[in-house]
Amino acid sequence: MAARIAQTTGAAHTAILGLGVYRPTRIVTNDEVAGPIDSSDEWIRTRSGIKTRRFAGESETIHSMSVGAARGALESAGIAAEQVDCVIVATSTHLLLTPAAAPQIATELGMNAPAAFDVSAGCAGFCHALAMASDLVRVGTANHVLVVGVEKLTNTINPTDRSTAFLFADGAGAVVVGPAEQQGIGPVVWGSDGTQSHAIRQDKDWMEFFAEIDEKGLDAVRPYMRMEGTAVFRWAAHSLEKVCRDAVDRAGLSTDDLDAMIPHQANGRIIEIMARVLELPEHCALANDIEEAGNTSAASVPLAMEALLRNGESKPGDTALLIAFGAGLSYAAQVVTLPDWR
Repeated sequence: MAARIAQTTGAAHTAILGLGVYRPTRIVTNDEVAGPIDSSDEWIRTRSGIKTRRFAGESETIHSMSVGAARGALESAGIAAEQVDCVIVATSTHLLLTPAAAPQIATELGMNAPAAFDVSAGCAGFCHALAMASDLVRVGTANHVLVVGVEKLTNTINPTDRSTAFLFADGAGAVVVGPAEQQGIGPVVWGSDGTQSHAIRQDKDWMEFFAEIDEKGLDAVRPYMRMEGTAVFRWAAHSLEKVCRDAVDRAGLSTDDLDAMIPHQANGRIIEIMARVLELPEHCALANDIEEAGNTSAASVPLAMEALLRNGESKPGDTALLIAFGAGLSYAAQVVTLPDWR
């Protein structure tokens, strides 16, 4: 007879216990990015809703931005670094295939050998990682999990590419997930659509690039991120209403119960369409951090969460719907209780 393998059990309920962010110092206006793409401030605002964005400097790296955001999250949660059992970093712009960013971030934070790994799910990465963190705590694999969404997209975009140069920016957001008296993180609704993988992609793989170096030498063109904006817009407008409604239903709530909606800050027009089709109640705050932060991919949801709390549009304890989507195409949504923030 086979031996019985023991199972662990964890907390009955989980929640976001603390939130921290890192916004790069340099503020970049539309006028600054408009020249290389033969555009204008008006065109960019109309197309995207963006007024400014943050570009990281050389010293503001994936690691340093993550550490800055993580320290804020730990402080607001009242959790010491050594109490964290697992670190999950959601990013698509850590440009080393190995090692992952998470172990080095954990070490710099002074953690005691936690499990640490990266997740690559495009702009939906933070919501994917948040779901994983909640499940890890509930099953007893970890007691506290640090989740970081971080991007340095300025390392991956061509400043002359009219489809991406004005949209993307840099930053980091982090949360601590742990046990709670009441459930503060609802069931995730997530998935992917590989038929749309062309919509957001790296335009050549590394082997193609190496072959081009052999052929052209210094004239070889490095890989860049490309996006088919119309395809992404149509997919999001068509597909995300059901994802949002399913996440609210799985949380046992209705849209009338929502105090806030925090979508991935992809495009101001997509945010407006999502709010309209969901028929959100008048009291429901709608995150619009894209105006000042641009599209920061996996960092955008925690950054937008912080902006809502900092500006007083939402408060700790409010019920918020998170929804994110991006390269893959991948998507994830869940209802959460907003954390204490300071």
